[in-house]
Amino acid sequence: MSVKRGITLYSAPTPNGFKVAVLLEELKSVYDFDYKVRPVNVAKGEQKDPWFIAINPNGRIPAIVDHSRNDFVVFETAAILIYLQQHYDTTNKFGWDPKENPDEYSEMLQWIFFAHGGVGPMQGQLNHFRNAASEVVPYALNRYLDEVKRLYSVLDIRLNQDRDYLAGPGRGMYSIADMNVLPWLRIREYSGLDNLDEWPNVKRWCENTLSRDAWEVAGNVGRVGDTATLYRVGCAA
Repeated sequence: MSVKRGITLYSAPTPNGFKVAVLLEELKSVYDFDYKVRPVNVAKGEQKDPWFIAINPNGRIPAIVDHSRNDFVVFETAAILIYLQQHYDTTNKFGWDPKENPDEYSEMLQWIFFAHGGVGPMQGQLNHFRNAASEVVPYALNRYLDEVKRLYSVLDIRLNQDRDYLAGPGRGMYSIADMNVLPWLRIREYSGLDNLDEWPNVKRWCENTLSRDAWEVAGNVGRVGDTATLYRVGCAA
């Protein structure tokens, strides 16, 4: 009897889906690693269908099924990134081992949680009230725009400390901490932010990181039918 192996990614071309696709592409470029994609048509609400709820009870993309580990399921974007780095980044190209480098690992988690609890939810609400709400709510627009700008300023402060990346010693190392937040900055135009001139260190970070090959490929992961143009924006910072 054949043994199932590999990862199935259930996703769509949203910022959260993009994060996992980027890491999978980066892993693919370094290791003998591959994955397959099952696109989820969020435009038609497929993420609420019973088959997907059985994978992720929260009804949100992305999710993965790891066939190499007894079809183990992981949902929540940050949890997926940490899981993949732990199990498949065997030489720690994109993160740190918590026992060998506990301080760097902690830094990485801090910035992952900063994005997971701050940038993502706030910019997501801004996108909703700016692009999807049935009526204009000035208070909500101003509140979430101001908070997104504040969070971008926090990133700029960190990157102003002679750093190229969010976590790691010296100038830092490209890691899942960066992957977990940059997809939101990549769609900033959709959020009403035309450029990053107000945050020069963030702009430099974006320009350097988004030029990696994995980011161009990952932007198309999960694009089918009604999601073909979802969040299709330029990568330039």
